Amino acid sequence: MTAEEELAKKIAGEIVLSDRPWSAMRKWRELFNISQIELANAMSVSPSVISDYEGGRRRSPGAKFIKKFVEALIQIDKSRGAPVLKEFAKLMSMPADAILDIKEFSEPVTVKRLCQVINAEIVACPHLADRKIFGYTVVDSIKCIEALSGIDFLKLMGTTSMRALIFTKVTRGRSPMVAVRVHPIKPAAVIIHGTTKVNSLAVKLARIEQIPLAVSHMPSIEKLLQALKDFSLSIE
Repeated sequence: MTAEEELAKKIAGEIVLSDRPWSAMRKWRELFNISQIELANAMSVSPSVISDYEGGRRRSPGAKFIKKFVEALIQIDKSRGAPVLKEFAKLMSMPADAILDIKEFSEPVTVKRLCQVINAEIVACPHLADRKIFGYTVVDSIKCIEALSGIDFLKLMGTTSMRALIFTKVTRGRSPMVAVRVHPIKPAAVIIHGTTKVNSLAVKLARIEQIPLAVSHMPSIEKLLQALKDFSLSIE
């Protein structure tokens, strides 16, 4: 199955299985950075139709509408050079053991809310605590360095746009922020776990890039992952 087919299946499946399909539709439209008007034009429907679905004012969309909706998102993305599709394809190629967990939220949450869930303290750019994020990726920083080439490690950054990137087994936080700094596509937030002392350069780079940087004080990686899992389930 190609990345395009896999992504289309993922979007459609989430909408169909969601208890709040209107929220899932809005989330995916926003993830693709497509306006209601642009989407409506691509689907040959009135913008009010999209607005009514996203506002929950219409019945849950049928299979034909969902198919048309997904196809429109992907076609618009491809007309822009396929930035979302390319990021998804990169994610599919990542070694599984370097990624501890990955999740798409059914609706966006703020950086502040996610930090509360995993007992994380924002140490840089607290003024951006209300920034919306649409999911998270948790990575084993040691395995990333050992198992991935430099290019593959940077590709990981390309899969986290509008997401929180959570690094585990961190000593000071310098390496994760250097990697973020040199890559053109940035995550919405960076959270590190495994240290209480953050390198001053990491904080400086986060401020330069205007990316919230936080330190999670969860007692273990297992408890961190469980807290994220419980939170994801609570908002589905």
